[in-house]
Amino acid sequence: MRVKLLFFFAFVTFLNINSQSLQSPAEFLGYEIGERFTRHHKIVEYFKYISENSENVSLEKYGETNEFRPLYLAVISSKENMNTIDEIRKNNLTQTGILNGDATNDKAIVWLSYNVHGNEASSSEAAMLTLYEIITTKQDWLKNTVIIMDPCLNPDGRDRYVNWYNQVKSTPYNTNQDAKEHRGEPWPSGRPNHYLFDLNRDWAWASQVETQQRLKMYNKWMPHVHVDFHEQGINSPYYFAPAAEPFHIIITDWQRDFQTQIGKNNAKYFDENSWLYFTKESFDLLYPSYGDTYPTFMGAIGMTYEQAGHGTAGLGTDTDSGEILTLKNRALHHKTTGLSTVEMSSKNAKKLNSEFRKFFNNKDVPYQSFVMKNNNQDKINQLVDLLKKHEIQYSFAKKGDAKGYNFGNQKDEKFSIADGDLVISTNQPKGKMVNVLFEPKAVLADSLTYDITAWSLPYAYGLEAVALENDYNSTQTLPLGQSLNPINKNAYAYVSKWNSVNDAAFLGDLLKNDITPRFSEKPFTINGNSYDRGTLIVLRTDNKNENFDQKLIDIANNHKRMLTAVTTGFVDKGVDFGSYSVKPINKQKIAVLSGDGTSSLSFGEIWHFFETQLNYPITILDTEYFSRVNLADYDVLIMPNGYYGRILNDNTLDDLNSWVRNGGTLLAIGSAVNSFADKKGFGLKSKKSDEKEDKKPNLTPYADQERENAKNLMTGAIFKSKLDNTHPLAFGYDNSYFTLKLGSSAFDYLENGYNVAYFDDNAKSISGYAGSEAAKQVPESLLVGEERKGRGSIVYMVDNPLFRSFWENGKLFVANAVFFLNSDEVKK
Repeated sequence: MRVKLLFFFAFVTFLNINSQSLQSPAEFLGYEIGERFTRHHKIVEYFKYISENSENVSLEKYGETNEFRPLYLAVISSKENMNTIDEIRKNNLTQTGILNGDATNDKAIVWLSYNVHGNEASSSEAAMLTLYEIITTKQDWLKNTVIIMDPCLNPDGRDRYVNWYNQVKSTPYNTNQDAKEHRGEPWPSGRPNHYLFDLNRDWAWASQVETQQRLKMYNKWMPHVHVDFHEQGINSPYYFAPAAEPFHIIITDWQRDFQTQIGKNNAKYFDENSWLYFTKESFDLLYPSYGDTYPTFMGAIGMTYEQAGHGTAGLGTDTDSGEILTLKNRALHHKTTGLSTVEMSSKNAKKLNSEFRKFFNNKDVPYQSFVMKNNNQDKINQLVDLLKKHEIQYSFAKKGDAKGYNFGNQKDEKFSIADGDLVISTNQPKGKMVNVLFEPKAVLADSLTYDITAWSLPYAYGLEAVALENDYNSTQTLPLGQSLNPINKNAYAYVSKWNSVNDAAFLGDLLKNDITPRFSEKPFTINGNSYDRGTLIVLRTDNKNENFDQKLIDIANNHKRMLTAVTTGFVDKGVDFGSYSVKPINKQKIAVLSGDGTSSLSFGEIWHFFETQLNYPITILDTEYFSRVNLADYDVLIMPNGYYGRILNDNTLDDLNSWVRNGGTLLAIGSAVNSFADKKGFGLKSKKSDEKEDKKPNLTPYADQERENAKNLMTGAIFKSKLDNTHPLAFGYDNSYFTLKLGSSAFDYLENGYNVAYFDDNAKSISGYAGSEAAKQVPESLLVGEERKGRGSIVYMVDNPLFRSFWENGKLFVANAVFFLNSDEVKK
């Protein structure tokens, strides 16, 4: 017994000496946390140092950003657990059903995510403090807990903010709110990533490389608790769970209860230190693409923690209450809630696991399966790609009939299902997430929400779909892939369809390789095959170089586009290939506005779309020097969401008008449309309310004002519009389109122009919240229109079709505007 005790004390002494020999963040960095902001590479170096000198920590590089900064995860647990860490991971996946078997897990798995918004920079500082504290003083928790730490989800944004702050701050720092270091960062700020996307709204849509790489690791672990660390305005102290209403109905009573337990434990520590905090306000759990909701719908206790600060706080700033808010305290608060969360998870490890297992029983979800008609293979493939990113299972249908909710007409009815239609069942481990992503309507317990209230994927991808209350018969057999196109030296022309963004990417590649295609403004039939408006026609006479056939075929095969070779331009029905209605498509020179006045998010969506989906070059202009740009050098100008009052003065508007009349295409997206409404020389008119102005005094009680004002809000609701698909802007679409309305602005039909997409007098929200007053403005209003001016045109897109890059079905509008308008002759 004495020998055993001596061994035990020696082992404990060794652990203490080992822990004490590790350098703290201050010792390693050479400054106390909070004295300066730490650049990303130094954070990584500290995590590497700890992992190399502690048996409790392993570090894995899981990816890289667009600006080549590394992304890392630290896994932290006891030495014993680290020796069997992969077994623990697999046992956890087994209890979800992701892996087969009957293994159970008794270890709590807690994932802590820091700095998803780059200018909410205290959290990565806190990550270093939290790591050190856990492995030096909290090792008892590690016996039954695995902690996963991502010290910085958005390194590009963080370094953008830190570099700016270090350039402008005073020494010592100035706490006056008027000081430059507190008056806001230059456009686009450090909040977004390289492509200026908000990564905290990208979890479900996975459009960004950071998200895509992180999801692979998330699916590998499937944690029980996930915390996303943020910052808010300097006068809001600290927010932690429980969350505000509305909660999505898929969230379990246990998930709601345990986040309250964690919140109370956080409150205990904040009370001891007399730190201010609030709960149950502002931050709800509905929209599925946040760092708290996405994990929640994957079975975890997902939470957001918000510390006062944000990009205006710097190293220290005066608050309105007369306090000084310092980076040191901000990091300390985040460290405290992080440790408190791990503590509660360790104390409740068994309960966390048992309730986690229960979550994956999906028998009570509202719908058991969703079926998508496979009448557009590109759109099906796009959706399948998204499902793969989330490791959601899918299959393909066997022919039959079913009764369910038809997304197209919002009715319960019989529905014919064909062989090869896509089936996504909720009878799978991630069935609850399937239900959230595909449900026709999210149930709203409260209309006051933090984000959009509609996102159903069948609408977003433009697919005919039905939601079934039963599982549908299907097979895992995949549809046949695209076969390679052969060369035909006798071809008069090659013909290719036009109904997806993939077709637009193919077109862009042709243009970049100096192949001139044409498109047909009218339908035609040749060799017994019928083709719709927008069909691409590549004529040999337009492309007389020797390598034409080989180059064309190589590009088509690379894009998996099917070409039909025809040996004549004489069609069976419709217009022959020499018709004026078969118009050339030029290598368009596209400019996009950025900078002050533009929405960085909207600009980022355009930038990302052209660079990563169309792979077509654009020239980025800045509003600072826009008035000095020679617009004659460009064929297309795209204006993102923005407020252009300072930029579009009378002289600039005159210049734009002249440029358009000379053949330019001006594309205004979202709030940019307001810059032309009701202006002299432009035909767009704001829609006026039919009701007379109410001059009665406001007698709404103060406490009810917020809810009363919600009547005028449109928080991401889906409306069905009508389409004139004979117009080039709507080529590739049917005669209707479901749009995600993000605001209450409404405009009359164009009197002298083309109302391409519009709402009739019966338009109403089919999913999501639309305030009663805002909804009244939608009927008989414009969605997409073209105003002709001389040889050019202005395109108005009232709703942003590129929003967060997840509304896939809207993207073809942008491609059509860029490539199909004002192409009456080949430009040399």
